[in-house]
Amino acid sequence: MKPNRIFMKGLIYDNPVFVQVLGMCPTLAVTNSAFNALGMGLATTAVLVGSNVAISLLKNFIPSKIRIPSFIVVIATFVTVIGMLLKAYLPALNAALGIFIPLIVVNCLILARAESFASKSSAIGSLVDGAGMGLGFTGALVILGMVREWLGAGTIFGNVVMWSSFEPARFMTMPPGAFLALGLLLALFNKITSKDLNEL
Repeated sequence: MKPNRIFMKGLIYDNPVFVQVLGMCPTLAVTNSAFNALGMGLATTAVLVGSNVAISLLKNFIPSKIRIPSFIVVIATFVTVIGMLLKAYLPALNAALGIFIPLIVVNCLILARAESFASKSSAIGSLVDGAGMGLGFTGALVILGMVREWLGAGTIFGNVVMWSSFEPARFMTMPPGAFLALGLLLALFNKITSKDLNEL
């Protein structure tokens, strides 16, 4: 499969959130603001790209019987590095995301790509797959975060975008709002892309 096709599958046609419905824990938990959603998405993308490439390069040296534990060790290494970088350079974002940074280790999206793609593909293909899936995940989180922040606080990325008399629907920044917004966005995404997905 051509690199651009691999990338577009992850970004749109096989989008981790809107099509595969993977990684729902961070998707619902950290998207109460667009900034948190962007930070979580980029951190996950960095881990996904790094672990995909590493696993692709190491696939011939990993015995099949211990491949899953081996994949988790590789993923955990990248998560640890990203966590240390966030603590050093973006402490506010690190504090906002909290436990969800270490939990990237068990994000089913990353392990799924390691098992279904990186362990069977070239390093270049795995890099492109990781970038496409990661940016698709990031885009979905940011869209969800923007909708929730806009309706729940009248802001987007902390900037006021609504008139002064606007009454925010505070529940949109709470768990029920996450489920409602995600459901509506899933329906909208599937409606827009259903024709393209059928033709793919």
